Order: sequence, then C-alpha cells, then structure tokens
Amino acid sequence: MAEEFARRAGLTFTVPSLLLRALTHRSYLNEHCEALEDNERLEFLGDAVLDFLSGAWLYGSFPEMDEGQLTRLRSSLVRTERLATFARELGLGDVLRLGHGEDTSGGRKRPALLCGAFEALVGAMYLDAGLDAVARFMEPRWQSAAEVILRDETHFDPRSLLQMWAQAELGQTPKYQTIHSSGPDHARQFEVEVHLGNGIHGRGQGFSKQDAAQEAAADALAKVGRPAKRVGRARDVE
Repeated sequence: MAEEFARRAGLTFTVPSLLLRALTHRSYLNEHCEALEDNERLEFLGDAVLDFLSGAWLYGSFPEMDEGQLTRLRSSLVRTERLATFARELGLGDVLRLGHGEDTSGGRKRPALLCGAFEALVGAMYLDAGLDAVARFMEPRWQSAAEVILRDETHFDPRSLLQMWAQAELGQTPKYQTIHSSGPDHARQFEVEVHLGNGIHGRGQGFSKQDAAQEAAADALAKVGRPAKRVGRARDVE
C-alpha cells in the first residue's frame, strides 16, 4: 500500500522504511507491536523544513512584497487546513496506519491528523533525498495555492497580484520603468509603466515611484480581466 501510494504521488524513496514511518500514527503503535516508531518526530522535522522552504520560495518569487505580506502569505501556505488539503489531494489519509479507534472515529479525514501526516511525509522526503527534492515536490503546490490566496484575500497589493498572475500565466516577471516625473520636490509626481514581454501592459501615476507602480500594476490587471482592490497606501520604496 505504501509503495502504491508513493508511485501515485510521484515519489521515490531509497529508504522505504522512512515512508512507512511517515504513514504510522501513534495510535497504530498501541495495537501493533511490530511498529517501532510513529511519525511524530518526522512531523516535527517536516514542519521546520516547510517553514524554511516556503520562506525561501516566497522571498525569491515575490520581490515586491514587504516582510509583513511575506509573513502573512507564508502563514497561509503552511497552516493546518492548507497542508491537510495537500494531504487529501495525495490521498494520504487512505494509506495512513491508524489504530482501530482512531480509524473508526474519522481520523483519516481529520485536518489536524492529515496536516501532521503531510508534515511527516515531508520530513521523510527530506531525510531520504534532501531539500531540493522537497522543494521540487512543494513548489508547484505552493504556486497554485498562492494564486488562490492572492486572488481571494484583499490585503495583498496589485504588484504582488500581478507578479503571481504573470508567473503563472506567462512564466515572466513584470518589469517597472519610471517614464516621467514632475512637480516640486515636496509634491513630486511619478509616472510608471509596467512591461511584460515586449508590450506595455499598464501605466500609473503617484506621489512616489512605489505608488505609481502599484497603479500601473492595477491597470495591467484590469486589462487582463483580473482587477485588484487597493487596500491602502504602499510603503514608499524608491
């Protein structure tokens, strides 16, 4: 069963016992004397690996986001329900080794249990194949999840939304260019264009380059049918 799960999930373990341990809930040990270790230590390790890799992926994928936005998005990507969703998509609950009581009480569908099992699986993958293997496994999942989060949660700014859309749909990173500035130093206005590929996809104005870039991103999103709701003034970053 563990081997079939690994095949369906596209995973290869050089040490199969690591996968078996990741699938073993503590309730199973109470009823099966042949099982020597549950998945809780792997869960602890996987949690740490996910925190690090999600932070590194977000840092590289969203250069326009400030620390607060990155922190909020990372929290959304590694929260219990999100990891439980990843587990359900893999069919992880179906192959867990549970005690009879845990099984009959619905443990295979319980979000906290599924989250823990997914973290344990990640911990096992890390021990078996290293960080790069885990990153290859997780990044497409984070990409899809982040697109949904950025679309549905209004506290993210237009530049972040455009960055996500452009990477997902075009495989490109938006480029911003200040094309004009005017007015006195204390009330200077900037005009910024955002470029994707060879075309100009948005234009905006503001009293800082950052605000103008946000307006340009919002303009570009509107043109591709993904309007963004502005949620306050962005930090001024020249």
